[in-house]
Amino acid sequence: MERSLSGKIIVKGKIECLTGLHVGATKENMEIGAIDAPVVRDPVTREPYIPGSSLKGKFRSLLEKALAKQPNRNIGSDVKVHVCSNKESANNCEVCRVFGSTGKKEGEKEGSNFPARLIVRDSYLTSESVEKLSEIDTGLQYTEWKFENAIDRVTSAANPRQLERVPKGAEFSFELVYNVEDTSKAEEDLKNLKLAIDLLAMDSLGGHGSRGYGKVKFHYDCIKGIPVEYLKDETKGQIREVKSLDEIKEVLEIFKNGTSAKGQ
Repeated sequence: MERSLSGKIIVKGKIECLTGLHVGATKENMEIGAIDAPVVRDPVTREPYIPGSSLKGKFRSLLEKALAKQPNRNIGSDVKVHVCSNKESANNCEVCRVFGSTGKKEGEKEGSNFPARLIVRDSYLTSESVEKLSEIDTGLQYTEWKFENAIDRVTSAANPRQLERVPKGAEFSFELVYNVEDTSKAEEDLKNLKLAIDLLAMDSLGGHGSRGYGKVKFHYDCIKGIPVEYLKDETKGQIREVKSLDEIKEVLEIFKNGTSAKGQ
């Protein structure tokens, strides 16, 4: 199966935390009085961030359920996910076409991979949020402590724990890049991406969502279509920019027709 690239569609915006957000990191050592569950941080700036893998994984999981995709691969601990076993079936699957497929059946050592059409960047705190969170006095840098008690239902014994969260009101910049390879399926792919985003806004991001963590809201700044022709020669192709994924048909026209008025 040959894959050609017609261009890129870039979706940019902000993720607003409506409740505290916990995207966990591995705890390397045990310290007395330390947080039981820290958040993932940038090793240079020490600012909390949302890994693209966390965001992409949540999008995929919700879309699999919404489209009733049959879980067919065990990934451990009796957890199964949907993955197409070859690139031909992945190209015709609404989920694997966007998010990719490793293309390996149960018991097989190798398979035919299908690279994802969607790139999900790491999301970092906006400069405004960094400034705002720098001013709070919680004893932690940019974050807050959340103290909880797990109660043993049999003995009633308390098991206190301390979790780290990004506070409510913080905002992260996000960027999604969709590779336009098949214009006949691009509209369906982007509608499903919007569905995944809308579902996540009604679900939770990160850990402990059933206890109120991770409620987020997505704000779009721009959705921009950039054809390959434009990148090669600006006189032979033009870009188109809109403010919402609801207007995606307008962006896709430049990939079908090759020409369009430049977005403002």
